[in-house]
Amino acid sequence: MRHVLVMSLTSAVGLIAIFFVDFLSLMYVAWLGSTEKTAAINFASIVLFFLISTNIAMMIAISALTSRALGAGHRGEARRLAGSGVALGTALGLLLAALAFPFLGAILSGLGAQGETATIARRYLEIVLPTNPLLAAGMAYSAVLRAAGDARRAMWVTLSGGIATAILDPVLIFGLRLDVTGAAISVLLSRLIFVAVGYRGAVAKHDLVGRPSLAALAGDCKPLARIALPAVLTNLATPAANAVLARVMANYGVAAVAASGVIDRVVPLAFGGVFALSGAIGPVLGQNWGARLFPRMHRVLDDALICTLVYVTAMWLVVFVARDVVVFAFQLTGESAELVRFFCLVSGPGWAGIGVLFCANSAFNNLGFPLRATAMNWSRATLGTLPFALLGAYYAGPKGVIAATLAAGAIFGIGAMVMAHASVRKLASRG
Repeated sequence: MRHVLVMSLTSAVGLIAIFFVDFLSLMYVAWLGSTEKTAAINFASIVLFFLISTNIAMMIAISALTSRALGAGHRGEARRLAGSGVALGTALGLLLAALAFPFLGAILSGLGAQGETATIARRYLEIVLPTNPLLAAGMAYSAVLRAAGDARRAMWVTLSGGIATAILDPVLIFGLRLDVTGAAISVLLSRLIFVAVGYRGAVAKHDLVGRPSLAALAGDCKPLARIALPAVLTNLATPAANAVLARVMANYGVAAVAASGVIDRVVPLAFGGVFALSGAIGPVLGQNWGARLFPRMHRVLDDALICTLVYVTAMWLVVFVARDVVVFAFQLTGESAELVRFFCLVSGPGWAGIGVLFCANSAFNNLGFPLRATAMNWSRATLGTLPFALLGAYYAGPKGVIAATLAAGAIFGIGAMVMAHASVRKLASRG
């Protein structure tokens, strides 16, 4: 429990700092007094989430393989894998950004963005999208630090980017009067700092990232892809589900989309600890698998479940009490305010289940069962999203969409944790 808590809490500090800054960024945009601009940032975030999900998949692969090699005492192998992972992850981040750039208009249109909202979202993405390779590299360095158990430096990688954004956003948006463009430039500058701090910790301090060679890249590509490709499929399920929900909510107008944008900022800020927890238990499981300590692996899963339930319950209470503060902070009125208040009322049970699902998926990805994570996430993104959203919309409009999809998350989370324990038992039976 101590190992799980230390890794989770240090990760949570960095992640929640990023989420808080993201919360502030959208709040600053909302202060510009345009519902269209708030909705535009939400549409842009959905597009960016697809790329970030791929970066996370590479992060999972790097962390899993590097931690396993370190747990087995093979430092040279860990350095080689880390070097190959950083290089391949950065290259993939560049490739995906280049492929998406020419189709921004079509992508935003498919999500339901129209008129001024679509124009603002595209202008924002044209600045932020090319920075994806920087984000990919910084996340890869953070994965290396986490695999080594250096939770403090891994925390500072994300924390540094968050602090930079917190300072730059108001200066660029209001001080220089750059509007939404200022928010985009702030993202660019913060990602430069993000990758620099990651490099300093993983390379300069720990010397855990070997210089990649063509032979190493060719040899390491397959084991990295064996984890990363299923993890990509797994992670893409969440932005795919978000895109579906955005399209459904767009049917109810810009006010509903703006409310969704605020909810998407409240969720990681309030429940960001479950992201940190799921990311933290992966290296712990990987090291214990490398050391063949299977009883400890079951205990890690049990401790993750307990932490998730306690944490989400506490944060649900905070969100409920602070619902009017959130509405006031984003200057929401009418339907937008009503939808955000409703989410704060019903969010707890759904996010407890989703948090458990994330932890189970982390176990699958780090223990050699990545297809199980893929199956669970896509089941939730398909069977647990569109049918539930449409059913909820039919009976209760946008409120029904929110409540029904949260209920689906709880159902799939319970099933995933049962499967995670079964996966550990299967590894133990192999000896």
